[in-house]
Amino acid sequence: MSKHTMQGTEMKHLVQDTYEKELDLFMISMKTSGMTASTQQAYRDDVQSFLATVHPKKVEMIARPDILKHIAEMMQRGVGDRARNRSLAAIRAFYRALIDMQLLDRNPASEVKKSKEEKNRIPVYLEESELEQYIHETDGKYYHRNLAILMLMGYAGLRVGEVHRLNVEDIHMNGHLNVLGKGRKWRVIPLQEELLEVVKQVMEQRISPKSNKEKALFVSQFGRRLSRRMIQHIANRTFDKMKRNAPDMAIRKFSSHKLRHSFGTNQIRNGTDLRTLQELLGHKSIETTQIYTHVSNKQLIEAMGRVKIPIQRQV
Repeated sequence: MSKHTMQGTEMKHLVQDTYEKELDLFMISMKTSGMTASTQQAYRDDVQSFLATVHPKKVEMIARPDILKHIAEMMQRGVGDRARNRSLAAIRAFYRALIDMQLLDRNPASEVKKSKEEKNRIPVYLEESELEQYIHETDGKYYHRNLAILMLMGYAGLRVGEVHRLNVEDIHMNGHLNVLGKGRKWRVIPLQEELLEVVKQVMEQRISPKSNKEKALFVSQFGRRLSRRMIQHIANRTFDKMKRNAPDMAIRKFSSHKLRHSFGTNQIRNGTDLRTLQELLGHKSIETTQIYTHVSNKQLIEAMGRVKIPIQRQV
């Protein structure tokens, strides 16, 4: 282990020991508020990183300049706007939790402004033909399981965490799927017949879980709920295979979440209105859904071609 890694590990333990009470209360607050496990872990990591910069200062002595300095240091390291804003959101949530637990009476992060993020960024996505090509690259010992996972993200718009949380009881044979999304909010998604058939095959071939209480739809070879990391690995491995077979796609950056972007984009392309797409994707705000209204270069060229410019004749 390198000296740098040792120092990082030692500091993490120091932070944990020094702020154990506050971090424990923060975790309790996040769990009772209904945050997903992945959000809880991300927020805890962000707060621990911040506390490492002020250690061993007591929490009640931390002030607004300490937080501003932390954000400025993140900027110097090249950390993007979104990651900095998430860190700030985590710190704000940390202090809100301690105020709710009557440990503190002020939130020094509340007056720190968020970084301005680039709005309406066009997400990376697969065209319909490319998505079909991608799905055809599915392989592996557990073919139908992997196929269902990729299709649920690409043709039903599920997030990785939502696929991870799916239980057998969430599948209804009438073609509906119950999805537990962000903020522990449920939504119902109608499944296309082809996708429902693949899901049925998964249920028939499903590995028996080690625990009788485990109701996960997607189970690992070890009999446990398939992890988020493994779901991402399945998606990324398939992207790598597609790039090998289609060299022109090699320079494009894809990830599991790009399958959800592909779903949103192709829905808009095929005439789905924003409100309906908002429901299908489980977005809290329709502004988030509006990023899928981008159009292709082909559509732009076709639009410009509809207006005829008169040719000026020389006299």
